[in-house]
Amino acid sequence: MSQKIVEIVEKLVLPILDQEQLELVDIEYKKEGSNWFLRVFIDREQGGVDLDDCSRISERLSQELDKVDPIPNPYFLEVSSPGAERPLKNEKDFHKAIGKHVHITTYEPIENQKVFEGKLLNFEGDVVTIEERKKVYKIPYKSVASARLAIVF
Repeated sequence: MSQKIVEIVEKLVLPILDQEQLELVDIEYKKEGSNWFLRVFIDREQGGVDLDDCSRISERLSQELDKVDPIPNPYFLEVSSPGAERPLKNEKDFHKAIGKHVHITTYEPIENQKVFEGKLLNFEGDVVTIEERKKVYKIPYKSVASARLAIVF
């Protein structure tokens, strides 16, 4: 059911984001404790998003959700930036992250490890290339369990 809600919300929010020249990063619908949360993460290619952007999108999306009413139970709507450690959810995100520091986990070990953190060198075909401590790893895209930008200290 939650995947169906995510799909409905995506259809509602994409036209709003297109009008505002913003991009959809992710949608989550999940229960935490006794409360349900609908979280929509948005961004702008240049300059990111601010509180006014999030507030405006929240108001417009809330109006659309009220019309369609796809969620049967009470929930909290949160619209926010994905933050500095933005998730990499699709091939487009990986292409945009080339040259940046990333954190990747895999479903199965690759060269005896499942966690990689380093510079994303390339994403070509179906292979993610990352340099970690001067060693280069080639990770099949289908093996990536999760990926995000990472802050370097």
